[in-house]
Formats: sequence, structure tokens, C-alpha cells
Amino acid sequence: MTDQLEQYQVVIVGAGMVGTALAAGLANSGISVALIEPNEPKQPPEDLSECSQFDTRVSAITAQSESLLTQLGAWSLINTERKSPYLGMTVWDAEGTGEVNFSANELHVPCLGTIVENREIVWALQQLVEQASNITIIRDFVSKIDNQDEQGLTPVYLASGIELKTQLLVGADGALSRIKQWGEFANCEWDYQHQAIVATIELERSHQRTAWQRFRQQGPLALLPLAATNDKTCSIVWSTSIEECEHLLALTDDEFCLELGQAFEHRLGQVVNLGPRAAFPLRQRHAKNYVVPGIALVGDAAHTIHPLAGQGVNLGFKDVAALSEELLRADQQGLSLGDLKVLQRYQRRRQADNLLMMTAMEGFKRLFAAEQPMIRLLRNQGMRLFNRASAIKQHVVMQAMGLK
Repeated sequence: MTDQLEQYQVVIVGAGMVGTALAAGLANSGISVALIEPNEPKQPPEDLSECSQFDTRVSAITAQSESLLTQLGAWSLINTERKSPYLGMTVWDAEGTGEVNFSANELHVPCLGTIVENREIVWALQQLVEQASNITIIRDFVSKIDNQDEQGLTPVYLASGIELKTQLLVGADGALSRIKQWGEFANCEWDYQHQAIVATIELERSHQRTAWQRFRQQGPLALLPLAATNDKTCSIVWSTSIEECEHLLALTDDEFCLELGQAFEHRLGQVVNLGPRAAFPLRQRHAKNYVVPGIALVGDAAHTIHPLAGQGVNLGFKDVAALSEELLRADQQGLSLGDLKVLQRYQRRRQADNLLMMTAMEGFKRLFAAEQPMIRLLRNQGMRLFNRASAIKQHVVMQAMGLK
């Protein structure tokens, strides 16, 4: 027996960047929304003088995602001093001399993207959601869901004993989404047998407001510039084999800094400071359908992608833009927000785009993991030719930024 029954048009499970952005996209509309998340967000610290004070997880926000966050009202709530626009990008092959350089000046844009700590984005979005009269934030766990009832409502049971009923249940609960499992969504996935190590570091020399990425055979190593009290602080995303990951995590800080510097070819000098290290497994996942009657998946719940191009959360924000538009339109037309026809419009807008990006990233990963000498030669020659082909390079980057 439940202690209480509540009804909402939309119930969103998961208040990370994507789930909270979706709630913000529906804020102050006529749609009643419940956002379920057991954990209270923590206000980011004001002082970032030490590497240990930074969030280990950051995102490379594209111009298109920045536009969405601006439209929602969240971008202005993130302190300018916590945003790190990068003006350049340098990518090179560890197994040769191939190198590609991108420049904001060359593309006639203010920047190529902006590195922001994940917690800063969540906190800003949370402020918007808390102020919205049509959104209820519930600090609880979902214990189970049931099939739609005769009114087309999905029962959602919380650990506290509360039962919710909703026209639309949205799974924004990450790569291991329980909503996806309970909704019996078919899923394609494979394990890369790799881990990604993340940490904040301080370098001997300036990061030059540039994102750096070296493609090693074991996986890419990225250094992303952070807004800090100096211009030498970066976030790393080091993708590598499980064996090397275990070895690196077991090292002392000094030993890790030494190996990181060598892996990065000391392009910016020595690594002089290191924050806490964390690692997470890399798997590619894609739901064959993002929707069933009464349920929709967004962000990592629907698709996860290799982090080599930093596109994961940007694809999630595209999901948010499409789904919120379809829900607001359906509400204006008096339709049930869980109607399969409404949800399929969202799926049609997003699935092909996500699959295209996932396929491209998989191709890049396999290309740079190839060991055959001929492939290495062609790969390096191709990078050098691409670097000189300004028009093609501009088109590719503008696509990645969401400007085309």
C-alpha cells in the first residue's frame, strides 16, 4: 500500500545535466512536472586555488549547447570565471607526425567551445527549476514502475511509499538507466575494454586556451583548459586499457605526473600538481528505440558515446531541445504527453543524428587504434592533408559545434 498518490503530466527521473535541463525547458509552462533525484546538489566552492577543489568531470560545451543553456537562463548563472572558452585545438598522432590544428580566428567564431565543470551546469539549472511554480523536486528513489493503466497513466513507486502517476515518464538516469531496464527497451552495446581516467592537473606552462589531444594506440589522451587562478590548470581525460588504467591508478601522485607528462610528450612542460583521480569504464550503448507508450529516454539513458570528441552531453542537450519542443507543442494541442505519436516525433528528430555521431566516433577510435604500418602511414598523411584543407576543416568543426 502507498501512503500518498500524486499525479503529474511529466515525471523526470534523474537530475543530472540533461534531466535538469529538460525540467528547465518545461519550467513556467502549463505542464506539471516532477523531478526525482535522491541527491541534493552541492553548491560549487568559490575558491579554486588547488587542483583538488575542481570537479573531476567537465564538459566541452558547444555553441549550440551554450545557446540552449542561454535560452533556458542557465548560462548567465554560471560565473564567468568558471567558464573556459578555448580558442584552439591541437590533435596529433602518437605513432607518426600527423597533426591537425583548429583555430577560432580561422573559423571567424568567438571560440571553439567552452570547458565547464559539470557541477556548475547542474547548479545553475537547479536554481531555475527550484523557482518554477510548475515543477516539484522530489528527493527520493524510484523503487519500481508499472504498465500504463486504463487512463494511459504510468504508475511510479518511490522508496518512501509515495505513488506517482504520470502521462510521461522520462528516463534521464544515466547509462545504467533503471527506467530503460524496467521499460524493457532493447539495447545495443559493446564494451571497449577501456577505462577513462579523469583528474585536474597543473602544468609547467600555459595551456594557451587550447584543447590538446594525443591519439595513442591504447586510446586518446585529452587535456582541456580550465578557468582557474592561473592559465596552467587543465582537466584530463585519459582513455586507456584496463591493465594500464590499473597501473596508473596504483601510482603515487609524483609517479603519475611523470607518466602523464611522458604520455603527453611534455608539450606543456612537466605536470607539477595533481588533484584526485577517478576512472570509469567505456562502453558504447544505444537504445534501439528511445520511446514506448508513456516512456521516453534522454541523454546517456538513450545513448552513450566514446569521450574522444567530448560530444556526450551535447547530444543529450539536443535531446532536451527536441523533446521539450514536442511536449510543449502537444500540450498546446491538448494531447497526452505520453502518446506514442508525440514521442515518436522526438525520436525521429534525434535518433539518426545520434547514430551518425556515434558511428563517426567509433570510426575515429578504430582508425587510431590500428597497428598496421600502412594504415599508420595513410592516417598521418591524411591528417597533414586535412590540416591544409581549410574549407573542409572549417565545415567539419562547424558541424561539431552545431553551427551547421
